[in-house]
Amino acid sequence: MNKAIAILTGGGPAPGMNTVVGSVAKVFLNNGYRVIGLHGGYSSLFQKNPRMADINFQFADDIFNRGGSAITMSRYKPTEEDFAKRFNLDFFKQNNIKLLVTIGGDDTASTANRVAKFLTDKKYPIANIHVPKTIDNDLPLPNGTPTFGYESARSEGSNIATVVYEDARTSANWFIVAAMGRSAGHLAFGIGASCHYPMIVIPEMFNKTEITCDKIVNLVISSIVKRKVMGEDYGAVVISEGVFHELSEEEVRKSGAHFSYDDHGHPELGKVSKAHIFCEMIENKITALRLNVKVRPVEIGYEVRCDVPIAYDRQYCSLLGFGVYDLFKAGHTACMVYVNNFGDVAPLFLRDLQDPKTGKIPPRLVDINSQFVQSVMRYVMHFITPDDYEPAKKYVAAPADYDFYKILHWDPIL
Repeated sequence: MNKAIAILTGGGPAPGMNTVVGSVAKVFLNNGYRVIGLHGGYSSLFQKNPRMADINFQFADDIFNRGGSAITMSRYKPTEEDFAKRFNLDFFKQNNIKLLVTIGGDDTASTANRVAKFLTDKKYPIANIHVPKTIDNDLPLPNGTPTFGYESARSEGSNIATVVYEDARTSANWFIVAAMGRSAGHLAFGIGASCHYPMIVIPEMFNKTEITCDKIVNLVISSIVKRKVMGEDYGAVVISEGVFHELSEEEVRKSGAHFSYDDHGHPELGKVSKAHIFCEMIENKITALRLNVKVRPVEIGYEVRCDVPIAYDRQYCSLLGFGVYDLFKAGHTACMVYVNNFGDVAPLFLRDLQDPKTGKIPPRLVDINSQFVQSVMRYVMHFITPDDYEPAKKYVAAPADYDFYKILHWDPIL
């Protein structure tokens, strides 16, 4: 029986999924391996008859440049009982599988770690290599290397945000844009910085104070009033959905949002329009302040997940796919494949990345003190500072309440 590898995809889509699958398949097929795609993410490993498909060169070549994932995805998270009673070890034995390739984000990586440990305990000779994916860019890769899919999502998100900003200018309105990013604000900040949005709100900004609905709203009002002082009656704000993830239960209730929760215990933000919620809160404050401003909500999330990958991600994902074979050939397992800016491949061992207490891979946050972030705040964003107090009194009675640095409890950026 030919040696085989199995590939599964977990979590949500990201541009480049098919490029990784196609690249992994091509290099292993060229080296005499059978390649099996497992549908349904990790759920396939806990079924007697998993839904699977053989991947040949024609299939791999056909999906290479496409968005989405030809291997269907799932957020399925196996329980300890699943491992004890339902893990399909026979699937690996009967198909002579030597490597399990998992493609996904932080939750998928954490589960990959559990699978690797389980197989080691069972003394089954199979390798497990993970390919890091997420448009959130929040996996802890070295030297600021992006997770695949992020650059494509940022590019398409910026295209949408640019059109929204032009609409704001044309119609003399303000738009409230909510961008995906459960644990970190990379996507929201990347889009806002690329489009020169006058206000960007991400959870990392609240590193010295608790995130509250009032503070989020006041940051937006700060930008609106500052633009009025500048003589501009239009603008746009991008807010990371991750601020909801950091709100206390009391603050979530105050926002009026009602969440259900996924299998990983995360609020299912995708079921609720964050832009609409933000917009309503901001509109209520604008009405109370009697500011002559109209606000409109825009959501950026699902629109960018299955986009066709840009050239950067096609090249990057190809190298990641080839890197899987290089690491496997070198005898590595229980690791993530890492490719640096020079194309060098190295393993990142999950045991070194995980939290020693929880076993989960901690998210990489936006470095709020980096020169990039500080430059965007200093030169792109518009907000009230003490120099604006007097002219701002034309619009608000207490301008200090909307002072950007006071809201965040920061020292002013000089």
